[in-house]
Amino acid sequence: MLDYTLLLAVLAGIAILLFLILYFRIQAFVALLIASILVGIIAGMEPAAIISTMQEGMGNTLGFVAVVVGLGAMFGAILEHSGGAEALAQRLLRVFGQKRASWAMVLTGFFIAIPVFFDVAFIILVPLIYALQRKTGKSLLLYAIPLLAGLAITHAFIPPTPGPVAVADILKADLGWVILFGFIVGIPTAIVSGPLFGRYIANRIHINAPRLEQTSIETTNFPPVSLIIGIIAIPIVLILMNTVLNSPLVEGLAVPTTLKTWLQLIGHPFVALIIANLAAWYALGLRRNFNKEQLLDITTKSMGAAGIIILLTGAGGVFKQMLVNTGTGEMLANYFADAGVSLLLFAFIAAALVRVLQGSATVAMITAAGITAPLILDGTGDMEKALLVLAIAAGASILSHVNDSGFWLVSKYLGMSEQQTFRSWSMMTTILAVVGILSVYLISLIV
Repeated sequence: MLDYTLLLAVLAGIAILLFLILYFRIQAFVALLIASILVGIIAGMEPAAIISTMQEGMGNTLGFVAVVVGLGAMFGAILEHSGGAEALAQRLLRVFGQKRASWAMVLTGFFIAIPVFFDVAFIILVPLIYALQRKTGKSLLLYAIPLLAGLAITHAFIPPTPGPVAVADILKADLGWVILFGFIVGIPTAIVSGPLFGRYIANRIHINAPRLEQTSIETTNFPPVSLIIGIIAIPIVLILMNTVLNSPLVEGLAVPTTLKTWLQLIGHPFVALIIANLAAWYALGLRRNFNKEQLLDITTKSMGAAGIIILLTGAGGVFKQMLVNTGTGEMLANYFADAGVSLLLFAFIAAALVRVLQGSATVAMITAAGITAPLILDGTGDMEKALLVLAIAAGASILSHVNDSGFWLVSKYLGMSEQQTFRSWSMMTTILAVVGILSVYLISLIV
């Protein structure tokens, strides 16, 4: 049965959150904290309990997220400055050829966005799609949409990118399962929203590459592609091995206990990313004539973007904890369970609504995770929690439009009008979200 005081508390909290972000343009970190306090007050919590709940939510969340996001940001920064992103893209273009360049671009985006932030990866790689358009004379969208789809999918679905890491921590989902299911969901989603939609929209909107001043990528002093792939694979493989070998899937196999025990250490995201950072620092840094001062500067500057995400995630953890401690989450969980409402669908819709209303995919993911986490019933398995992470990621990717900085980034760099950006980029993100949630639902029927 619904307690209308608690229901009012959560609805008022969400409303004030959106109002502060949209109308007053207050930073989402502060807005989430204010919304959390409001939920506690309306729900009737004691003032001291509100403060202790905020401390509990922030501390529990940042204990994991701060380490992973910080290490991930440094890892991506070294890869970016070494030229690794361009090296992988150039190799894929040579392998696929110009005729299948759109497939090369979606693969490039898919793998590069694992360690590198979406906007940084796009700006690094945009000269490649300019060059392809000038060579072929075809619409720039034939190459841009697949690249953007690959970047957006990995950025939303596959750790150690910050969004899924933050959501996984708030939902207490295992990162290994999120990575595994993220790849499975990401493949069909990338194909449909990338090369297939890219070919369709390129036949209807012709865009020539704009003459913008860009960083040159003519250098041939790229690191070996095999080295780049190997370094990117280090944390993913270690985390996956830890998850799979310590799961019920291999209980019947004769896996040495010592191996499983040590994998719990080196396959934990903390240690896996430390190993990846050390490998990148040596192989892409010192071995390629970066000195120690340059590497220190690169990794230190990467902490700026990471800091914002870490604080925002902590505030999302506060919002979640407020719903837990007021009993709102338990009440809603029981109500939805009795009504037969799918938690996957609820998580998707919650993320999609916040995304469309306020623009930021990261804020949408963290807000939806905070709302969804208290609804997870006891006994929910790691696989089910991982699918919830991906449902939220899909919802938070939908319909990028004028209130999203990504909309203007794409519009500017591709030289498109707002209408053209709606028809191409906004539609691509919507297709991505729909195919993503359908894929998640199909997997949920099997696991």
